[in-house]
Amino acid sequence: MNQERHKSSVLYACGVFCLAVMCFCSGCALVGLAGTPTRREEKVPAEYDLARHADSRMLVFVEQPAGLNIRANVRHNLTSHINGLLIEKVKLPVQGLVPYEELADFRSARSDFSLLSPIEIAGALNADVVLFVAIEDCRFKKIDVTDYFKASLVTQCVLWQVADGKRLWPEAADGKTVAVAFEIGPQGRLAAVDKLALSMAYCIVRYFYDCPEDRFKIADDRTDSQWRNW
Repeated sequence: MNQERHKSSVLYACGVFCLAVMCFCSGCALVGLAGTPTRREEKVPAEYDLARHADSRMLVFVEQPAGLNIRANVRHNLTSHINGLLIEKVKLPVQGLVPYEELADFRSARSDFSLLSPIEIAGALNADVVLFVAIEDCRFKKIDVTDYFKASLVTQCVLWQVADGKRLWPEAADGKTVAVAFEIGPQGRLAAVDKLALSMAYCIVRYFYDCPEDRFKIADDRTDSQWRNW
């Protein structure tokens, strides 16, 4: 009888010990899991922290070549979306960004506008920093007899300090190439233009703030892929 009671006590003690070990290990696993950052929490560091210029006046200047036969004012949509995302994502103040209308008025008033450099244009508009976005390629193709389009856009971007002409971003001397495209966009050319411009604006602005890793790359992003023969 005493032996059976002793045996039961030993088995009970072993069970309690095993349960304690399991709880401890599970607790460690939970602590480890809780301490591991998710892709939403992890950030892709900014290539250039544009927020340091929050007290400066900034011009976003998009150059659309006259020979680019796309029947759309992409530079207007692209400028508007870049400005909007700089306010939303980088937290730049609205009053610190040169409005597109002010740039358009200056373009209309200067017969020599095409001869001026982005830095000269920015200086004339009292900007301290200029983000120059040159449209290198833009294509729209209507899909058969529908009113839907496939489209692509490639830009070359440089950020300059106006006072001394110093290039602030990127490190590469030839600028930052950004590309976006989609196989089928929203219905209508104007809607397709706006979608393309918004995607491009997002893919440019993401380099200027610590962007959540799970939001860094979007579906239309073609910057790091071979898309030119699509």
